[in-house]
Amino acid sequence: MRRRQLLWLGASTSLALTAARAQAPREIEITAQRFKFTPNVIELKVGEPVVLLIRSLDFAHGFFVPDLELRTDLMPGRVTRLSLTPKAKGELAFLCDNFCGDGHEGMDGHFTVT
Repeated sequence: MRRRQLLWLGASTSLALTAARAQAPREIEITAQRFKFTPNVIELKVGEPVVLLIRSLDFAHGFFVPDLELRTDLMPGRVTRLSLTPKAKGELAFLCDNFCGDGHEGMDGHFTVT
């Protein structure tokens, strides 16, 4: 009887760990630097929770996703965390919304959601 209990405990623990891993958000690192985001094209999946880990290397940039009304400041030397879960397929643009000099207008990118 004891052996069955241990087998059941081991199987349920394994299932719980697998479920926890499946639900953990995917982390995506992004670097902001005059006048670009790297990467600037990022693939996402509908319903997949992600956490963006955004680091500014040189300036207090902004990070704005207009279609999701998500916005945050990016302070140099810090990692800023931004969570999102795409709800529909398509493209979502993101951009710097703190003027950072000549070339600022081209500091953008997009998420491709499949």
